[in-house]
Order: sequence, then C-alpha cells, then structure tokens
Amino acid sequence: MKKKIKTTKKKPAAKAKAKKKPAHAKKAKKSVKKAARPKTPKGNKPIGTVTHFYNEISVAIVRFKEKVPLGTVLYFKGATTDFKHPVKSMQYNHEPITIAPKGKQIGIKVPKRVREGDNVHKG
Repeated sequence: MKKKIKTTKKKPAAKAKAKKKPAHAKKAKKSVKKAARPKTPKGNKPIGTVTHFYNEISVAIVRFKEKVPLGTVLYFKGATTDFKHPVKSMQYNHEPITIAPKGKQIGIKVPKRVREGDNVHKG
C-alpha cells in the first residue's frame, strides 16, 4: 500500500514590504507648458551684438554689422533674453539718429533687460 504524502502549499505572506525603487530609476516627467516665445527666424544671422546695458535708464548699447533704420523690429536673443521690440529711439554720441551705421555702437531704448553678448536679429 502506498502512502499518500500530503503536500502543503505555502500561503503568501501577509503583504510583503513595498520594494524601494533604485536611485537610478527614471521618474516620470511632468509636462509643463512653457510660455510662447518668439522663434528665431531660420537662416537669419545676427545683425548685431549687445556690448553693454544701462539698467537705470534701460538702454542697450548695440554694435551693428549692417545699417539699421529707425522703426525696424529687432529680436534680442540670449541665454536669458528672448523678446522682440521695434526701435523707437536710437542715439550715437548722445545725438538722436534715424539710421544706425555699420560697425558703430548705438544706444537703443529697450523695454526689458538685455545682457552683454546677446545677439540681435531682424525680427
């Protein structure tokens, strides 16, 4: 006569501790909507560079690589700068001018802060 061997099934443990994710595990990224920024025109090279900024009077000193007339929309682009602004006031040697000559440093009234090294494009 053969004996029946009873097999006992192991019952699952009450609730195993939650496993911690390793430090290198990727976290799900939250989607964040960024404010609409003006885009740099493709293929448009900078026409100038900001050489200085006077915070008290909000004036940027820009060295242009080509002639720029009054009323032109300029696009200021840098690490923390990104805005468009039409030129309403330009000065050279503290005298108002209507066309910025090539290679000269021109003072332009701007609405926001710009930084040295920011590029200036035609907008």
